Amino acid sequence: MSTTKKIQSALISVFSKDGLEPIVRKLHEQNVTLYSTGGTEEFIKNLGIPVVPVEDITSFPEILGGRVKTLHPKIFGGILNRQDNESDVQQMKEFDIPQIDLVIVDLYPFEKTVASGASEQDIIEKIDIGGISLIRAGAKNFKDTVIVASVNEYSLLLDIITEQDGSTTLENRRLFASKAFHVSSHYDGAIFNYFNTDETIYKESIANGQVLRYGENPHQKGFFFGDFDAMFKKVHGKELSYNNLLDVDAAVNLIAEFKTDGPTFAILKHNNACGLASRKTISEAYLAALACDPTSAFGGVLISNTKIDLETAQEINKLFCEVVIAPSYDDEAITVLQEKKNRIILVQNEVELPSRQVRTCLNGLLIQDRNNITDNKEHLKTVTITEPTAQEIEDLIFASKICKNTKSNTIVFAKNGTLISSGTGQTSRVDALIQAVDKAKAFGFDLNGASMASDAFFPFPDCVELAKKAGITAVIQPGGSIKDELSINYCNENNLAMVFTGTRHFKH
Repeated sequence: MSTTKKIQSALISVFSKDGLEPIVRKLHEQNVTLYSTGGTEEFIKNLGIPVVPVEDITSFPEILGGRVKTLHPKIFGGILNRQDNESDVQQMKEFDIPQIDLVIVDLYPFEKTVASGASEQDIIEKIDIGGISLIRAGAKNFKDTVIVASVNEYSLLLDIITEQDGSTTLENRRLFASKAFHVSSHYDGAIFNYFNTDETIYKESIANGQVLRYGENPHQKGFFFGDFDAMFKKVHGKELSYNNLLDVDAAVNLIAEFKTDGPTFAILKHNNACGLASRKTISEAYLAALACDPTSAFGGVLISNTKIDLETAQEINKLFCEVVIAPSYDDEAITVLQEKKNRIILVQNEVELPSRQVRTCLNGLLIQDRNNITDNKEHLKTVTITEPTAQEIEDLIFASKICKNTKSNTIVFAKNGTLISSGTGQTSRVDALIQAVDKAKAFGFDLNGASMASDAFFPFPDCVELAKKAGITAVIQPGGSIKDELSINYCNENNLAMVFTGTRHFKH
């Protein structure tokens, strides 16, 4: 039997009629018998095209307020029959079941209804039963049946039936079946997640994936699954790479800590801040951030918590950087930044980030709540005789925000609203501190009067000893070690101020 089949009959039952008219007209032009239900049937009639109501096949009306329309053996027999199976062929004749070669379905908008804040009663009514059953039946029998399960596939169907004069190949039908099972599994996943209260069960379906140039390295394939366009408007530049996206994610999370602060600018490299400063103007903040580590800033990702003006853009334009992100730009600033052909310019939209973070681990996934705690003045508990000054408190909180978003083990030094240096991703906190001291010295920064943040507690006084020798005068850490008193005692003996937050900020 030929694997190329001519469409002679079609069942159309859709929620959204957008884009449906040209398909209906083309099918009518090709002498295809059309079956339909409810609003879709009325839509086809209004086009002046003949349509057979499903009730004429089933000899049964719609019931239960439209909840039951197509759930009938004559409908599903017409879709599921195997045309090369003699028993099926005989039963089709015996029960007078019409052949259905094409099924077009667009499901009730369950996810949109949930997102709209509708009542549970309205949400439940948007759980499609007949439509999802038609999709599964058509997809299962793809050898004989074409299934179009979403308005997103209307244009593909129209192209195929136009170019192939109403015929489809087995390859065409298999492709449509694959897309249909994606629609049904995504739909069921959304419904499950609406009802699910068991945190030990995880289901996720993301429909809008894209292929990246490559992964972390050129020999690795890379993909991004998410709605990038919801988060950003891309104004200029090349396509973002896997590594670009990781840095952009780190930048967005970091600058969120300073959302309500004054003009703040951050520069990141390999997911860690190499420069960050808060100033009266964004131009001053950028120049101060760049001065933190101009070497690492080369090829970095830049992000601002406020509009980038012309003056700032002109300074940025002197630096080779991969990505610039801001909530808005002056028109003149955009013009200047576009002078570099490949520089990616993003406008960041106000979008709430997911409440949970997911990463692969061994043969499964690790999932955790997002770290939504940002240390502030109310969290601070002074544990030393020496209390931090008002400026030191500001710098301690500033340093803590950076520390939270830096790879562990980490130590961050800050002074007057400026990142001085940091030790990142070290196997010991002492190594992180030594790295931060050496880096500050390498760029000529004076650590006298600077503040220090640690992502976790100090089990020994070695870190505060090294900090004191470097010129640090105030320390912020979570506390919680059984040997906290050793560090506290050293600080008391050496006039260091130290505050506990009670919150650890590991980042692996």
